[in-house]
Amino acid sequence: MTRELIMDESIMDGLTSGIDPDTASADVDLAAFARNLHRIRDHVGVPIMVVVKAEAYGHGMINCARVAREAGAEWLGAATPTEALRVRAAGDQGPLLCWLYGPDEDLEAPVAADIDVAAHHADQLSQLVAAAGAVQRTARVHLKIDTGLSRNGASYADWETLCALAAEAEETGAIRVAGIWSHFASADEPGDPSIARQQKVFADALAVAERHGLRPDVRHLANSAAAITLPEARYDLVRMGIASYGIEPAPGLARDAGLELEPVMTLRARLAAVKRIAKGDGVSYGHTWIADRDTVLGLVPLGYGDGIPVHASNSAEVLVGGRTVPIRGRVCMDQFMIDLGPGASAQVGDEVVVFGPGPGPTAQDWALACGTIGYEIVTRIGVRVPRNYRRGGA
Repeated sequence: MTRELIMDESIMDGLTSGIDPDTASADVDLAAFARNLHRIRDHVGVPIMVVVKAEAYGHGMINCARVAREAGAEWLGAATPTEALRVRAAGDQGPLLCWLYGPDEDLEAPVAADIDVAAHHADQLSQLVAAAGAVQRTARVHLKIDTGLSRNGASYADWETLCALAAEAEETGAIRVAGIWSHFASADEPGDPSIARQQKVFADALAVAERHGLRPDVRHLANSAAAITLPEARYDLVRMGIASYGIEPAPGLARDAGLELEPVMTLRARLAAVKRIAKGDGVSYGHTWIADRDTVLGLVPLGYGDGIPVHASNSAEVLVGGRTVPIRGRVCMDQFMIDLGPGASAQVGDEVVVFGPGPGPTAQDWALACGTIGYEIVTRIGVRVPRNYRRGGA
């Protein structure tokens, strides 16, 4: 299969990487990303919103947004107006939602750019009405109901008032209620009793909105986990976040539902040093690991400044020369050490796969080793690490 290298034209809003791509990089397989989206669309049977917030979970927002559209994604989602405006500036003109902003944030730009904006309470609705008046354009609004996550979204006690205010604003032409939505708390735990409770609250909230004459284009409740496992929660649209990038919302959840996902990111580096140490020698800060035998160490030129969790110290593993080997000692800001074993023949320049699609450790393996979730492992890979974008024929 012919593969070509694609670079992100936005270059992370002008931020350039601080590591030579030959030394270390996060390789993003856009063909795998597209395959995931095709499989997801076939599985859920409704339009999908591909969430590209936080640099597409660390994978690169602009390239992933473009490929998502090419793969048929009807919607894109970005957390903040600034993120959404970057997507627009890169040329995207399709349906695009943002939902997280402060009380003094200027919403005129996203309204003018035909970006859908969420509203969780009356003050936000007022902000959007004012922005619509300033730019002389109807604001497309998604009203959010808090069904039990207790994060953002209107409480059910305030929902009637919010719907009434939205209906009034819609009658004036200032806004169009384009969507009504919410978010699950525990959809990655099939059978959790909160799931049914949240579904009931959402259905009741839709009925209230309908009584006020609101007729949204899309109703969306399901995140990745719910979209995969709960057909009844799919409504008109599902929001696909981490699953789009080939990471299970919870271990085995997609696999058990018959959905094959391919990890999109491979974090790799080259050994920057190889050295022999003797039994009893301590390794890295604090000597949290003492060699129990003569062995060979390798230095990997990535550290917590690049997103490698300190919790990976003496816990996570990497792949070198087809062998899985452990991290030894404390992860440093720019580097960490691995135990190559007493008879190792590895040399400076040999490739290390920190995590990838396999063989070898995956992001999920790293999450388990570090006591966190796969989302965090990929999202925290910093701007100093260059992204290499590869794309092949489907």
